[in-house]
Amino acid sequence: MKRFNTTTTCVPEEHYMVDISEKLEKITLMIDRGMYFTINRARQYGKTTIMSRLYMTLQYKYIMIRGSLEDWGSEPYKSESKFAITFLNMLKKIIRFQDKELADYIDSIKEVAGFQELSDKITDICMKSEKDIVLMIDEVDKASSNIIMLDFLAMLRDKYNKQKDKIDKTFKSVILAGVHDIKNLKVHIRERRMLTEEEAILIDKTTYNSPWNVAQDFIIDLSFNPNEISSMLREYEKDFNTGMSIGELAQEIYKYTSGYPYLVSKLCEIIDERLDKDWSIQGIQEAIKIILKEKSTLFDELIKNLENNKELYNSIYNQLILGQDYIFNIDNPITNTGHIYGIFKEDDGKRLINNKIFEQRIYEYMSSKLDEREKMGAYNFRDNFIDEKGKLSITRILERFQIMMKEEYSNRDKEFLEREGRLLFIAFIRPIINGVGFALKEVQISQEQRLDILITYGTKKYVIELKKWYGQEYHQKGLGQLSKYLDNQGLKEGYLLIFNFKESKQYTKKWVEIEDKKIYEVVV
Repeated sequence: MKRFNTTTTCVPEEHYMVDISEKLEKITLMIDRGMYFTINRARQYGKTTIMSRLYMTLQYKYIMIRGSLEDWGSEPYKSESKFAITFLNMLKKIIRFQDKELADYIDSIKEVAGFQELSDKITDICMKSEKDIVLMIDEVDKASSNIIMLDFLAMLRDKYNKQKDKIDKTFKSVILAGVHDIKNLKVHIRERRMLTEEEAILIDKTTYNSPWNVAQDFIIDLSFNPNEISSMLREYEKDFNTGMSIGELAQEIYKYTSGYPYLVSKLCEIIDERLDKDWSIQGIQEAIKIILKEKSTLFDELIKNLENNKELYNSIYNQLILGQDYIFNIDNPITNTGHIYGIFKEDDGKRLINNKIFEQRIYEYMSSKLDEREKMGAYNFRDNFIDEKGKLSITRILERFQIMMKEEYSNRDKEFLEREGRLLFIAFIRPIINGVGFALKEVQISQEQRLDILITYGTKKYVIELKKWYGQEYHQKGLGQLSKYLDNQGLKEGYLLIFNFKESKQYTKKWVEIEDKKIYEVVV
């Protein structure tokens, strides 16, 4: 029986898979045209599966060489000769399943002095082969800062250019897969060679800045759209006949994941194996609760990237917590770094967090770093906010938060409150809804910089809008905007938490009516 897979390369005979045939066709066209390129995407974005499918589907047409630098160890990078022999051994092991005579020839090569001789051997191999050879190397980041590897890439670049001029023979196409785009990496030369400052700068500018600048841009979207997610659910439904609403569930999965391959498969895996095949909107939400509270390599990588880059952390904080708007500009170093790591995406010119699950995980991570949890413990005891029917009381939550802000934070400086106020509320509600519900946040970019929190608790939904006080005129507009948002969610009641940083403010709480909605308004 097939299963959903989130740990190894996906195999059609063993795993439920998204139909990626259109993506493979586009990549195959690049190969047919003899292009060199990098498949550079974030961790667990399906790169290895793409390489595997290309290997399996193109063997009839080309000799497909598929290897990974992850398996090479450090020894090959100590000299050109050792690298060359390791590389030829990889070719031999894979080619023997496709062309034994060619593999025997490679096996006869016992020594290679350096890359010039390796270049000649590659020419001989390609001349002897009846089919064009396609080279695919995965996990190329493992050696991206090693000068031997970059010399190898430079050699491939030179052979590619000579082949175009018909004065050399080399691989039909070369594909490198990794997180980074190798053609844009710079070498930290001074870490490996004893050079003067002037020599290092000169070499960096001339030789090693772009060791693979023949590479074509790879613009194929590897995320899964709703139709592609539907293809995987249809395959599953043929086996189990659950009666699921495939289109509706595919849209819901996409809503939370933005088609991030690992997250799509993980949600499906949880529903299938841990939620008794609850293929419903509520089942997806339950799976999200599970995925948000468990550790995984993907989330470990996400948090590590934030921990190791203070500028990236602060930029995301400003965007998610303070509501600052950012244009997506790939030339901006922070935006580019976040994009490489799969944290940012571009949407209509704006820089957004890749998906709602990432957003939620980042919110919880940032709120957990607050040194305010001991103060909150006296105010946010969960049982105080759940009635006898298990229903969440948002009015009590807001009132209790107001008391805490008045008693514990009224004397704190304005700068702290403006920066941390909304994060304080997110940290306040977290233990109340933890395990039963979750809160999705949506920054509404406007002069008010609103933050809408949509809480799903059991089968109920609650909308809380957080905003700063900018005067009565903006306040009335904000009420109208909240009313429209409630319409979108099919709700008649909403909640408004206003942060007023003026010393003369009053800690008020009241119900107000706007159109056909009731809104509970609390000022802190």
